[in-house]
Amino acid sequence: MSINSVSVAPFSLPPTLGNGSSSTTSIVAVAEDMKASQYLLTPLCALAPGLGRCAAAATSSASADGEKCSSLVDRLQLDNTTVYSTSFIPAGTNLSLAENDPTCGPSSQLVRSDICRVTMLITTSPSSNISFEAWLPLDWSGRFLGTGNGGLNGCIHYDHLDYGSLHGFATVGTNNGHNGTSGRPFYENPGVLEDYVYRSIHLEAELGKQIARQFYGREHTKSYYLGCSTGGRQGFKSAHDFPSDFDGIVAGAPAFNLNALMYWTGQMFIKTGSTDSPRFLDSAAWDLVYADILEQCDGLDGLEDGILEDPDLCQYRPENLLCGSGRSSGCLTGEQAETVRAIFSPVYGADGELVYPRFQPGANSTAGLFAGAPHPYPTDWFRYVVYGDETWDPATLNVQDWVAADELNPFNSATWEGDLSAARDAGTKILHYHGLQDPAISSDNSARYYDYVSRTMDASSDDLDGFYRYFRISGLGHCNSGSGANLIGADQDTYATYDPDANVLAAVVRWVEDGVAPDHILGSRKTAAGKTDISRRHCRYPRRNRYKGEGDPAVPDSWECVF
Repeated sequence: MSINSVSVAPFSLPPTLGNGSSSTTSIVAVAEDMKASQYLLTPLCALAPGLGRCAAAATSSASADGEKCSSLVDRLQLDNTTVYSTSFIPAGTNLSLAENDPTCGPSSQLVRSDICRVTMLITTSPSSNISFEAWLPLDWSGRFLGTGNGGLNGCIHYDHLDYGSLHGFATVGTNNGHNGTSGRPFYENPGVLEDYVYRSIHLEAELGKQIARQFYGREHTKSYYLGCSTGGRQGFKSAHDFPSDFDGIVAGAPAFNLNALMYWTGQMFIKTGSTDSPRFLDSAAWDLVYADILEQCDGLDGLEDGILEDPDLCQYRPENLLCGSGRSSGCLTGEQAETVRAIFSPVYGADGELVYPRFQPGANSTAGLFAGAPHPYPTDWFRYVVYGDETWDPATLNVQDWVAADELNPFNSATWEGDLSAARDAGTKILHYHGLQDPAISSDNSARYYDYVSRTMDASSDDLDGFYRYFRISGLGHCNSGSGANLIGADQDTYATYDPDANVLAAVVRWVEDGVAPDHILGSRKTAAGKTDISRRHCRYPRRNRYKGEGDPAVPDSWECVF
């Protein structure tokens, strides 16, 4: 495959780059996925324009495609927008994004399908605007895909734009109304905050569909949404507030109950102390804790394989690592054991109400929240949103700060609505997933939300199954990576196949269009050499995975979903 290099001319308030890294899908791997061809709708020529007859076809149509796309800038009729460019980008282009905020990630993105790229600015108030992009594949499936963001970020996820357009979706994304990963732009600017909380996703759906119609000359057939973390919260926000925006929603590791999440995250520093505190654990000490968690809890799912299939079963006892007499290394002091217990305990309010559930045992395989310094997200949230005070000190965080955030709840940023009947009545399908090894957002909160919806709607799991299903993904970290069968197709970083049994995006498409709801998500894990070494069916909540006691544990049929 030839690689072209295109540098994009800068423009004011340019869109920013997502945090994911790009990767190239091999032609062989895509060809093998043709068993799922009704869901993988991009022809092979779009992936390999330099091959034989594909090259001839590409040469004959390139000029016409380029003209159709470049003239779109003059034909688009959209309210409150400034269209910067409409440009044809051929497959194989290494798209330079050097103008984007450096905090957002890579400075380039490999484009794996022929697209018409639209860049524009959406004015949302006198003091706020949103950078927007649409990637319109020439081999269009008729489907539309909106994408979300992460953290407090103002970063377009270009890897998601490529992932969606590769599979035939007219795919759109925004910078959430600001540039970069800081929450500083929220300071004294409610318009920017409103864009972040909900408006960017609603407008990307509304305007993106108009752009697709004007480019292709016909309406989209079905619309979908894909997001994780903040993107997961945005998916549920759309389901509740704008249930007609998307026919199918994939929401991963949602950052809902946002104000409580910010307080919980900020509490990690309060619990661990700074690096010179006697209660602080360095990364080596956390490695000891992680190994001890596996020692105490790994076998509870029937197999000791380094993966906790259900951390809820683990009631970890850190006192097992106490130094006692005669030991001074490879162990914990009493104060450090107290820190571990505090981390693995829920956070409560002044009246004893649950604010946020515990950090899950096993999720501490990485110790990102335990670095001995305030985390930037809660620091920015309380400084620039809750208090509007740039001098607020995160070391003083206490329960009154949680109360202040909860009472303010700007634009209902919490996103903790239990009544999803509007989404149900609109026919929207919601596929919710969360990694059980998530080191940033406790997966307990996703189960808690599902149960809250069940109670609010007076609906059993069988009732909810018609439109809302939640899957717990063992060995998956925050949106990607992890020690288990974490490849589930949530983005190109977790891509193994486009088979709807093993890909959450394809699964929700099949659910919406064919009425076949996912009963499980088949995940896989690959070695450094790219070989699949385990595959496992991730269960639909409230079921959990258990080893049957015999058979190859790397094979899905050796496991069963039980209550």
